[in-house]
Amino acid sequence: MAQMPTAPSDHAKGSTEMSFPDDAFLVPDGGDQTVESGHDQEDVAARIKRLVYGQPFAVLCTQGQGQPYGSLVAYAMDRDLCFAAFSTPRATRKFRLLSECDHVALLIDNRPEFPHELMKVEAVTATGRAALVDHGADFERWAKLLTERHPYLSRFVRSSSCGLFRVEIVRYLHVCRFQEVRQWNCRCH
Repeated sequence: MAQMPTAPSDHAKGSTEMSFPDDAFLVPDGGDQTVESGHDQEDVAARIKRLVYGQPFAVLCTQGQGQPYGSLVAYAMDRDLCFAAFSTPRATRKFRLLSECDHVALLIDNRPEFPHELMKVEAVTATGRAALVDHGADFERWAKLLTERHPYLSRFVRSSSCGLFRVEIVRYLHVCRFQEVRQWNCRCH
């Protein structure tokens, strides 16, 4: 594979710091690029947190009848980044596909921040399993998380014509500089 030119690190450019939950939530699993030092581990974890908490929308990847599908969703993650929540109308292909196959991925990236600088774009893919959340205390917990991040969805999320899904995240794949990939597993489960 041809080597792409590398962009200066975010630290060298004086990137803006964001506040995130303090708990460590990811552990390297040895896939893709192995992270050796503690500093590199913190850097990858911080990058994943920045993307997940900094971007309000994700592409939900589903599959059905041998075909992949991508759908834009407004989402929210729990404090430990072990679960994500989103809502969708029941009368959609997305809902049907989620009901037929619970294996999903959420792609979160910062493309809008760097429309002309591909080497600065970062993405994280969170893979896991989606489950429809039944009404009750669990529903209220996930609905609250989602609507605190997206208040304009409050009526939508609680509508009887919509379903609220929770995704149990298994792993994160972080990509930067177009081809540098690091895999991290969630240690919440």
